[in-house]
Amino acid sequence: MGGDAWITLAVVGALFVALLRNLAPPDVLFLGASAGLAVLGIITPAEAFAGFSNAGMLTVAALFVVVAGLRETGVLDLVGHHVLGRAKTERAALARMAAAVLPMSAFLNNTPIVAMFVPVAIDWGRRHQVSPSKLLIPLSFFAILGGTCTLIGTSTNLVVDGLMIDNGLPGMSLFEIGAVGLPYAVVGLGYLFVVGGALLPERKELLEQLEESRREYLAEMLVQPGCRLAGKSVEEAGLRQLPGLFLIEIERADETVAPVGPDDAIHEGDRLTFAGIVSSILDLEKVPGLVPVADPDYEVLPSRQRSRRLCEAVVSDSSPLVGKSVRDADFRGAYGAAVVAVHRAGKRVERKIGDIVLQPGDALLLQVRPHFLRTYRHSPAFYLVSGVDDWRPVRRDRMWLSLGLFAGLLVLMTTGLLPILVTAVLTAVLMVALGCISSGDARRSIEWQVLITIAAAFGVGSALENSGAAAAVATTLVDATKSWGPIAALATIYFLGSAITELITNNAAAVLMFPFCLETARQYEADPRPFLVALMLSASASFMTPIGYQTNMMIYGPGGYRFGDFLKIGTPLNLLLGAVALLLIPWIWPFR
Repeated sequence: MGGDAWITLAVVGALFVALLRNLAPPDVLFLGASAGLAVLGIITPAEAFAGFSNAGMLTVAALFVVVAGLRETGVLDLVGHHVLGRAKTERAALARMAAAVLPMSAFLNNTPIVAMFVPVAIDWGRRHQVSPSKLLIPLSFFAILGGTCTLIGTSTNLVVDGLMIDNGLPGMSLFEIGAVGLPYAVVGLGYLFVVGGALLPERKELLEQLEESRREYLAEMLVQPGCRLAGKSVEEAGLRQLPGLFLIEIERADETVAPVGPDDAIHEGDRLTFAGIVSSILDLEKVPGLVPVADPDYEVLPSRQRSRRLCEAVVSDSSPLVGKSVRDADFRGAYGAAVVAVHRAGKRVERKIGDIVLQPGDALLLQVRPHFLRTYRHSPAFYLVSGVDDWRPVRRDRMWLSLGLFAGLLVLMTTGLLPILVTAVLTAVLMVALGCISSGDARRSIEWQVLITIAAAFGVGSALENSGAAAAVATTLVDATKSWGPIAALATIYFLGSAITELITNNAAAVLMFPFCLETARQYEADPRPFLVALMLSASASFMTPIGYQTNMMIYGPGGYRFGDFLKIGTPLNLLLGAVALLLIPWIWPFR
């Protein structure tokens, strides 16, 4: 190797150390490494920042907006909170979650899917006395496995595909990788169901912590004409499966149904009284035709809800609200707000919300105008005013429109009538233009750190190729495995890629390994495609640590996991999936 190659390997080594020791965010480190290599003359400035125009990276950015549009119109919530349904056992819950998460993650970004299911899984576990630690690692792994089934299932696939096109290789079709990705996912699924349950930790103390952190509100909801719940039993309507929620009674005309059974029917005009935590009350509020009745000033229309916010406010002892019922408090006139639900010192208030006489310390869940927090944060009427960050008005009037746009995206990608990048960008633009998501929310939905990391990693990859470092390492690899043929090199690339992705981000691992794949194929005079497919799979195979894949980090804290938990369940899974990949890849994509 020449001097440039040694310098490049030294920079890459320093980059790995900095990433492992968390000295700075990944995007900063990769940008610094790429810029530094340009300063040293190993790559040109154009090569250092060429990744910012890569088709795969830009497609990832557009798909962030598409998925956000589905979330904003209520599509993801509708799916997420009906998945666990009537599941009564841990195995049944995992099966229902897998049946939803795998196909969803094959076509949508994994991060919002896992974010949506984490509270659903936690609340189901609380109600059935199952620790979240038994559910959340499988949830993350389901999303990872689903992402291996299509080209757009994970950003890693798109990044590698973009690199292939940049290097003059034919790109992949939408379902090409599914030839190995689907059996790969099925085997992983079987492992999680057969062996995974015994290896997953059971942190019972988490259940106690969850119970202690509950702040239960009382909410009264009206079933309006046309509501999808009308005409169904409580069980059929899914009201016994709503996470963190309990249906106390049903009131209609002169009849009151309490306690409520699973076979009791729901009619138009019924008033349903619920007790639940804030997030569960927000889920109720998203059901079309089910509206709070504590305050007649509550905004129901989606178009008007967009100018509203939700916040929690605690009534002070000097508040003019003390001694008044919710019905008589005139929140709209006094504060421009409407009452959604009431909480009182951990106790359930045994009366209709409108009749509750407010006392100091009562917590109110309010629908307010945007300026409410700023205006009343220091008001003597309230001890505390805080926004409900998880709430956003659902654009349910655009739900079918967003679904239609997504269906069109899949059709165009499958048929290849337009390039994937053009299709993704067009769909994202239409999501904004047709009101499925605002332009501001669209910009905020893009995970800029992920994109910058991907783009900057291209410069480091170019340096490995230009300096001769990739050729030197690949030559060493080929010489070491020559007696076993290209299958040994394929195995080395797979397990090396899998190890690297456990230490740094999956996208960066794919970009760094790409030149090694091309050079190894050249040394063997083989088709590079099998090596690149192995790279796609291995860069997503982050099962042994929580740090290599974003969804693993998302469930690490809520599941109460320890680092060793991932090693325990992920190491056998990595080895098993590696064997599946090495068996199928050369058969589907021959070396020659």
